[in-house]
Amino acid sequence: MSSGGLSIHCVDVASGRVAEGLQVRVLRLDATGQPQEPALAEGRVGPTGVFQHPALMSEAITAGGYEVRFAVGDFYRSQGAQVPSPAFLEAVPYRFHIADARQHYHLPFKFTAWGFSLFRGGA
Repeated sequence: MSSGGLSIHCVDVASGRVAEGLQVRVLRLDATGQPQEPALAEGRVGPTGVFQHPALMSEAITAGGYEVRFAVGDFYRSQGAQVPSPAFLEAVPYRFHIADARQHYHLPFKFTAWGFSLFRGGA
């Protein structure tokens, strides 16, 4: 059975630009629903707004639970934004489950320093 993979696209809707440089971590959840280290994928969003990592489009994506963590506070500080310390949104965790690993799962993350939207999109 081949994996449909996972894609993550991040947009800073406050600026109207893709979130190049946003730190992202993808972790598996264990049977009790807790995130497991080490991360399955970790890195920064690229210039197209997509978080690229080889594991996300590989057989490593199987049925089960996942958590994606977005480092929103660090992103805005790196942009020179005046956010409080700690920021209202330091890190945004998003837990979801994959029932059919043959399907592709696309996660659009749209955010500001004060709120966010996450959902399964079509890709």
